[in-house]
Amino acid sequence: MNEVLKFDRLHLWHPYAKAGEEAPPVWEVVKAEGVKLTISDGHELIDGVSSWWCACHGHNPPEIVEAIQKQAEKFSQVMFAGFTHRPAAELGELLLSAAPGNMEQIFYVDSGSVASEAMMKLAMLYQEARRRPERKLMLTIKGGYHGDTLGAMSVSDPDGMHHAFAGAMVQNIFAEAPKSKHGGEFCEDDIADFGEKLRANEGKIAGVILEPVFQGANRMYFYHEEFLRRVKVLCDEFDILLMFDEVASGFGRLGKFFASEFAGVEPDVMSVGKGLTGGMIGLAAVLASGKVARVAGSFTHGPTFMANPVACAAGAASLRIFQRGEWQKRVAAIDKQLRKELAPAMELPNVADVRSMGAVGVIEVKKMPPPEAYRQLLLKNGVWLRPFGNYIYTMPPLITGEGDLTKITSCMLEIAGI
Repeated sequence: MNEVLKFDRLHLWHPYAKAGEEAPPVWEVVKAEGVKLTISDGHELIDGVSSWWCACHGHNPPEIVEAIQKQAEKFSQVMFAGFTHRPAAELGELLLSAAPGNMEQIFYVDSGSVASEAMMKLAMLYQEARRRPERKLMLTIKGGYHGDTLGAMSVSDPDGMHHAFAGAMVQNIFAEAPKSKHGGEFCEDDIADFGEKLRANEGKIAGVILEPVFQGANRMYFYHEEFLRRVKVLCDEFDILLMFDEVASGFGRLGKFFASEFAGVEPDVMSVGKGLTGGMIGLAAVLASGKVARVAGSFTHGPTFMANPVACAAGAASLRIFQRGEWQKRVAAIDKQLRKELAPAMELPNVADVRSMGAVGVIEVKKMPPPEAYRQLLLKNGVWLRPFGNYIYTMPPLITGEGDLTKITSCMLEIAGI
């Protein structure tokens, strides 16, 4: 064990893991380029999860590296209170050109979790300005995930990974998640519980927060877009803000630039992150319609590194890559290959379901094998995956080629077959 791994073992606390000697083993990355991660023993691993779904253009895309370097030579940070700068404006212009047409204002934050917090605060400010200060709660659906900070956890699945903190959180309102799958028939029963919860608590609800079409880190499920259309009608009827968390579903991941496009629904507020900078540096944003911005007034929220110039420069470079349009053919090809190559998993006795959409592929197993059972398989196959719960999934960089994707899907089937 080298010095980095020794220090890590003793002192570095990793996400969703115990600390110290009880911590699960890790590999030291010494290089990341394209779709490959090189670890300290010389093995190369295909990054099958885009480093937690953010490295959409692969690792170290030259255009983004150059943008970061150029901006860092000028200035790397300046407070966004009382100042502005070109990278923030350039990224904002590109974001608004790609976002739903009703979006007018952009509020930059540090991460997707903080973006969720900011959206909820914005919904409360909106209701306060409309002289309905009693509307403080959020309505959402079970199975969602909106981040790991306290407010974000309060609208994530109540039976999911955050259940240990339930007593410390605001008790928001949860409706049943839709069962209708994307691409299938819509079941009218899917909207019934949501409508009942909204009408029964209409005087308490400030906003509705949803992951559009794709529920990620708690459910890995693709639901019918008609559900979003029905929710939009209800929100408009009761003047409750509709907020979409596009942190995981945005930037081409599902085949549309934003998942809201599948439903043709414009939210009142939306959040973006992860692929915003191509996974090169942390940055997220909250976009708001003119209606919301004009009513809500002064926004009492201000992250220290809000609109960091280096991060904004990276984001602008990332969106320019998207503007070239190559991602559309790539996602379509990945989608077709995932459907074909994951289908045989349904023949395995431990597999409950197989589903995919765009550049996301999921094998749901009845029982997940322990990490030590598949860790060596990852090394043997030269693939990096990070299964969780009962889900073996891939969300590869959008530049992933056919051969590398076959290695990913083959490894997924091998894990499912343990």
